[in-house]
This record gives sequence, structure tokens and C-alpha cells, in this order.
Amino acid sequence: MMRYALHRLLWAIPTLLLVIVLAFLMVHAAPGGPFDDERAPHPDVLATVEASYHLDEPLPQQLGRYLYGLIQGDLGPSFRYPNYSVSELIGHGFPASLKLGALAMLLAVLVGVSAGTFAALRQGSLTDRAVMSFAMTGISIPVFVVAPVLVLLLAVKLHWLPAGWSGSAGAAKYVLPVITLALPQIAYIARLTRASMIDVLGRDFIRTARAQGLGTRSIIRVHALKPAMLPVLSYMGPAIAAILTGSVVVEQVFGIPGLGASFVQGALNRDYTLVLGIVIFYATLIIALNLIVDVLYGVIDPRVRQQ
Repeated sequence: MMRYALHRLLWAIPTLLLVIVLAFLMVHAAPGGPFDDERAPHPDVLATVEASYHLDEPLPQQLGRYLYGLIQGDLGPSFRYPNYSVSELIGHGFPASLKLGALAMLLAVLVGVSAGTFAALRQGSLTDRAVMSFAMTGISIPVFVVAPVLVLLLAVKLHWLPAGWSGSAGAAKYVLPVITLALPQIAYIARLTRASMIDVLGRDFIRTARAQGLGTRSIIRVHALKPAMLPVLSYMGPAIAAILTGSVVVEQVFGIPGLGASFVQGALNRDYTLVLGIVIFYATLIIALNLIVDVLYGVIDPRVRQQ
């Protein structure tokens, strides 16, 4: 098991390095600079500021300096918020994004697995078709469409929930953004669970369990659920990535002070280090979570470790 985990980790390191280099080059290739304002500063002042941040150096030298700082755990200072480092800004916004993403992922797994299992047990029925129709709808509609519709319906028209984050107290402010993020993942997980559960329920060991007189609930809980969850588990990595990237849009719509708001503001301000820091932080988090999913998959299905 340790060898399998180490093999996955060794593949993750060059992937992260490639993401860092590409993100660095793309950010610096964007037009404009972090100190370009409506009122252009004096050329001597601009040259002094750029020199203090080493922006006057050749791009390969800047990249080497940045990678050296990353090795030491330094994401650099923010160009537009000089009193804060990038690490401090990420630490300030990440708790809200983490809570939002964790709640959305939990809701997606609980509802998606339940709906997929329910549909699989009623294959071909009206209930099955209704669940799959909902799943296809959830896959087709992006979060930047779902969010305003939910706000208009549940907040503006019905006044059941707060429309935004500011001025809202308690857990109610989480409901709309969590549902918005979770809906597409509920749809994917429901479809995966249904297909996998139908396949598992047709296997010989399930027929044997039925012949022994076990009820449907016992068969699902004890025998069918674990093998049926393997495709869902393998999808967890992309699902987490989708929730993390989707939270950038959702946080902007609902005014949530998370990493999404910092990323958008940093992009508008051409704050190189802030944008790079958030991209690298997200990339590291996604790679780490994918690594955990791969290891868990190997624990559940030992055949994977032999590949």
C-alpha cells in the first residue's frame, strides 16, 4: 500500500510543477501590469517600485526567484495590498470557501447516492426516468445560471432565504450557495450510482444473498453499496475540483468573502502574486485530494494496487 501511495505522490510532484510554471507564464503574459492605474505614475517612481518587486529582471530569473520562494513556503507579498502577504490573504478567505465546498460535497454525496440507488432499484419505472431527467438537467445548467434563478425564486419572490452573504446571520446564508454548488455534482453522482448499482445488483453474489433470504435493505447496505461506490469514489477528485472552481463564481454572486472574491479582485488588479498564490493553492489542494481518493480507491479495491 505504501508503494502504491508513493508512486501516486511521485506523479503529483511534476504535475504541480507544470501547473506553477504555466500559471506564472500566463499571468505575466497578460497585458498591463500590477501598477498600471488610470493616472500613470512617474517613470522613475514606476521603475523604483518594479525594481523593489524584482519585476525589472528577465522572466526566467523572476521564475527562478519565485520557485525558490515557494520551496521555502513563501508565496510572496501582494502587489496591491502591501500590508499583507499572499499567505495571509489566502488564510483569511479560505475558511469560508472550505466550509462552503465541504457542505456542498457532503450534500452532493448524500443526495446523489440516495437518488441513484433509489432509481436503480426501480429501473425503467417513472421514478427512474424522473431521477435521470433531473440529473441530465443538473448537468446541463451551469452554476452561473442556477445561482441567479435560485436567488430570484427563493429569496426575491418567496423571501424564504437571504439573497446574499452580507447582513445575513446563522446557517440560512449557506443554503443557496451550497445548493447551487451541489446541484451539478448531485446529478453526476446520481447517474454514476444508478449505473454502478444496476451492474452490481446483477452479479452472482447478490443472487446468492437473495437466495439466502436477505432483504433488499440488507443486500444494499452490506453487499452492494461498497462495490457500487467505486465509480463514485473515482469521480470524487474531479467533483472536488469542480466545486472549488465553481465556488469562484458562486462566491461572487452571493458576496461571500472567500478565495473566489480574492481571485477575481486579484485578476482585475493584475496582482500577479495573489492570483498565482491562489492558483497554486487550489492546484495543490486538488492534487492532494486526488491523491487521497486514489489511495482510498486502492484500499477499497486491492486490484488497483497491482496495476
